[in-house]
Amino acid sequence: MNLSRMSTSLYDAPGLLYVGFNQDQGCFAIGLNTGFRVYNCDPLTEHSRNESEEGGISIVEMLYRTNYLALVGGGRNPRYAPNKVVVYDSKNTKPVFELEYKSEVKNVKLRKDRLTVILQNKVYVYHFSMPPQLLHTFETCDNEKGLAAISTLPNHAILAIPGKRKGYVQTIDLNTLGYYASTESEQLPPLLTQPTHDPNTRTTVNVSMIHAHSGKLNCLSLNQDGTRCATSSDKGTLIRVFDTTTGTLLHELRRGVDRAEIYSIAFNSESTRLCVSSDKGTIHLFNLDPSVVTEQKLRGPVYGEVPAQTVSSPNGLTHSGNRGSSLSFMKSVLPKYFSSEWSFANAKIITESRCLVSFGSQKNTIIAICADGSCYKFSFDPKKGGECSRESFERFLKRE
Repeated sequence: MNLSRMSTSLYDAPGLLYVGFNQDQGCFAIGLNTGFRVYNCDPLTEHSRNESEEGGISIVEMLYRTNYLALVGGGRNPRYAPNKVVVYDSKNTKPVFELEYKSEVKNVKLRKDRLTVILQNKVYVYHFSMPPQLLHTFETCDNEKGLAAISTLPNHAILAIPGKRKGYVQTIDLNTLGYYASTESEQLPPLLTQPTHDPNTRTTVNVSMIHAHSGKLNCLSLNQDGTRCATSSDKGTLIRVFDTTTGTLLHELRRGVDRAEIYSIAFNSESTRLCVSSDKGTIHLFNLDPSVVTEQKLRGPVYGEVPAQTVSSPNGLTHSGNRGSSLSFMKSVLPKYFSSEWSFANAKIITESRCLVSFGSQKNTIIAICADGSCYKFSFDPKKGGECSRESFERFLKRE
């Protein structure tokens, strides 16, 4: 979450430019006017820091828990030019290489075998080696926020970026780009792997298009193996989940009825639940699989009584185990709103600060990293849902 590109809030911690999780969501990094820091999520502990008078960092993309990070300069005194990506070795405290572009870098995504750089209207994909090998360039519509998501499992390399047309998502199988890490070098550190490629073999890049929304995309996310893509538009009332292979709409989830800005969407490791944060200061949790919910009574929003024979699922909820209108049995004659799936659980951020969310390492927990420098841990009841319990509240960045 690049805070320097969003409207500021009175609650923002001074000098905080960026907050982002690593690929397994067990750590997070922050960019500051003075450098960057890395933290462990649970328990919240500072892992490392690199701060000096050299200037600010507006993007810090971690590579799992390795010593390599991708940095982009920013803030009032950028450490590096905003049109450069610097791959940095935090163990030896020095840059490894840098890539320069004609325009500002909006985002960077890393896998052990791929380096993806997002600009306003272009996306560059490299084999992550020394030196990096450019594999392909993709065009997008205006992407000021640098929207991009990448799968994290070793054998599934899926990239999701905006399409050329508003409201579209293009999903790309990065393994069809031609270069790959040789099996002999799988255990070697990143940047030491040597790409292999048969120049006589022509490959067809596998790209799929999904028409996700009629409006402009505001947020997108992939599950770990890249088989599911969740999106929201600039309206922020609906979250849609698609099958990336077929483009089929699997779920349409309602955050609310008022316009909102969605800050983050995250799948759990089993892809059975989704958590969403927005500028309303509320984190919403949705079920994507009915098998995770056991018997319980129908819960709101309630607009009328449902005859017992009309309940569509054994537990009284929607098919996926989320809350639903009690008038959903009349969805064929009522507006679409009444057939919506609502979150089965929710959590509240005290200051309504901008935040990123993920599922915690402990079962039935979520972690929220906020722009005011705070870190929340909530637990939820997988059977009853409702209001989450706050397990902890700590500050990783204190106001001076």
